Formats: sequence, structure tokens, C-alpha cells
Amino acid sequence: MTDLDIARSVTPQPIGEIASRLGINPELLEPYGKTKAKIPLEALREPQGQLVLVTAISPTPAGEGKTTVTVGLTDGLNRIGLRAAAALREPSLGPVFGIKGGAAGGGRSQVIPMEDINLHFTGDFAAVEKANNLLAALIDNDLQRKNRVGLDPRTIVWKRVMDMNDRALRNLVIGLGGKAGGVPRESGFNITAASEVMAILCMSLDLVDLRERFGRIYVGDTWDRQPVFARDLKAPDAMAILMRDAIKPNLVQTLEGNPAILHGGPFANIAQGTNSLIATRMALGYADWVVTEAGFGADLGAEKFLNLKSRAGELQPSVAVLVATVRALKYHGGVALADLGVPNAEAVARGSANMAKHIENLQSFGLPVVVAINAFAADTPEEQNAIRSAASAYGVQAVLSEG
Repeated sequence: MTDLDIARSVTPQPIGEIASRLGINPELLEPYGKTKAKIPLEALREPQGQLVLVTAISPTPAGEGKTTVTVGLTDGLNRIGLRAAAALREPSLGPVFGIKGGAAGGGRSQVIPMEDINLHFTGDFAAVEKANNLLAALIDNDLQRKNRVGLDPRTIVWKRVMDMNDRALRNLVIGLGGKAGGVPRESGFNITAASEVMAILCMSLDLVDLRERFGRIYVGDTWDRQPVFARDLKAPDAMAILMRDAIKPNLVQTLEGNPAILHGGPFANIAQGTNSLIATRMALGYADWVVTEAGFGADLGAEKFLNLKSRAGELQPSVAVLVATVRALKYHGGVALADLGVPNAEAVARGSANMAKHIENLQSFGLPVVVAINAFAADTPEEQNAIRSAASAYGVQAVLSEG
């Protein structure tokens, strides 16, 4: 069965029941149909739960499965009687239609409704896009209207965004068409998840904080080399209004009917790479255990989580789960992508040097570390034992994850 077949084989529970299981009054929810809802910010409570940070070895084309392990671990904790919730990013629509595909977990460790989550969901990405592009329109309108703030068009760094992979739009000349078309200048498009608006959404504590952060967005320089910010264009109020619903986190469920809060989706290579601070704090206010993830490898997403998000939100993970796969470690051990299905415990051992460095990095933050071996059917016991042996050299247990 494909991931889609598995997701469609499960009948989702009413979202009000999921909220009740977490301890949130269903009357507070703002439903988007029967299986997803927004949680208003007045439902926020002081964090009380334990936070589990799921991260991974250096990414490879073979994949590691952070989301799959995050969802599986959430289901497992609930299975043994603990109140646990997942806190995840929303997928970007561009990669959904690209090589990467969706980002709602895999196999029996998925969040649903999978199609909704991977497509337009509750409209958060559309709101980010509109807020971003409103600022872009205000910039070009100011240039057209005698440039009241004195912007030097050559220094403008703010681009428009759309939630699609479209490399032809990365670099453009805009403002053509004579006097009515604006002031010609170089610009372009980014993908929505790469917008600074998305990064700000996921670092903000509330709508007021969001608005203030919008005001500090750097736009470019004046002709006399002074910085110009979004507040100089009187953009923050209008941008914040467009985000009034998008700032509320989204409640969905795993295939086993356990709570998952999805919100935001900044990329880890250019931003913090984790879901929103609001969503994580919302989950920690109700669940005993909250399982969250950070994008890319531990040297990128996890370190940004610990250095940026944890400090801004006064969060302290209790443990880090480092996801590794036999296939990925073979790739790090020098095996070609086409040969990863061939058993090779020696290559796993060589590639485990990558895992070992990530363990060292995480331990430098004072975090207990557990290695999750995201299991595949083609793995051999010898290959999995090579991972266990490499982890044990750093006092770390490597556990088979079969979610």
C-alpha cells in the first residue's frame, strides 16, 4: 500500500474529540470542516510538558524520516498511557509537486487529513504570501509615488513569493510598461516558505509581537545609505491584519487518533526550520510529552532550534532523538545511491562517523541523546548492529523505530 492508500484507509475522528483528548475545550475551536481546526490564542497556557526534539544525521537522497519518527513516537507514547502530542511544520506546496513530495509522515506514521495538509490546508501559506507581497507592492508604489522614503532601487532586497517551485521567476526585471508600469528594477520571487514573513510568524509570541517584528523587516537603503524598514512604509498594521487567522495553530490527528498541532513551515537552510513557537507552547500547555522536529540535520535545524527558538520561547528539550537509517549511513559510507539496497555493514560503520559527529554536537548542549534507527524492510541485523555499536561508543543507546 502507498502512503496515500494507508491514509485513506483510516476514518478520521471528529476534531472536537481530538481536542478533548488533549484537554482543549472543543467549544474554543475554529473548525475547518470536520477533521481540522484552528486553536485560538486565548487557549494558550503556561508550558508544563516535557519536550522531545527529533532531529537527524546529515540529509541524503535516501531520506531519514524525521516526521515519520516524530509521529510514530507520538503514537507510541500515547499507546503506553502518556498524554502526548506532535508539533510539526506545515508542508510547502512546491516540494509536494516536486521530487521531495509531501511532508505528513509515512507508512503508518502519518498525520491526516493527508491530502488537505499537503495542499492548501487552512490557508496559512496563502496568508504569508499575501502579507509578503503586500509589502512588496508598497515598496514599488513608494518608488512610483515620488519615493517618499528615499529608497535606492538598486539596494532593495525584498522579493515577492509564491508557493511553487518555479525557477524561471527567481530573477526578473519588473516595473516595465512606461510611466504607468512603475519604476524598472531587478527583483524576483522566492518560494513562500523562504519568506521572512514565515520566519517571523514562527518566532512570534502573539499578534502584537508579530506586528512589531514586521516593522523591523529590512527593505533596502536610501540614496544616502541609511536603512529602510517596513515600518517606514507603514506596512506592519496591514500585514498583521492579513495574518490574523494564520497566527492561530492548526489541530489535526495522527492515524491512531492522537493530537498533532501543525503550524508554519520556514526552511532550515535560510531560517529556523521549525514549527511556530506558538504551536509548540500550545502543545506544551496541555500534553505531558510534546514531540517536535527540526529540519535538515542536527548541525542545522537542531542547533537553530536550541540557539534561537528555545531561547526566544524559554523552552528546554528534555531529550534529543537523532534519526538515522541504514540506507543513509551507507550513502555516507561511500555507497552509490543505486547500490543502497545491497547489504553492507562495513559501509554503515564507515558512514556512522557522520552520526557520531551529530551525537557530539547534541551532547555539547547538555542534552541526553537517543538514536532512532528508522527501520526499512531491507535492513539486515548486521547493519543495524553497526549503528548500535557506533552509538554505544558515545554512551548513547540506538533503538529500532518501526513506526
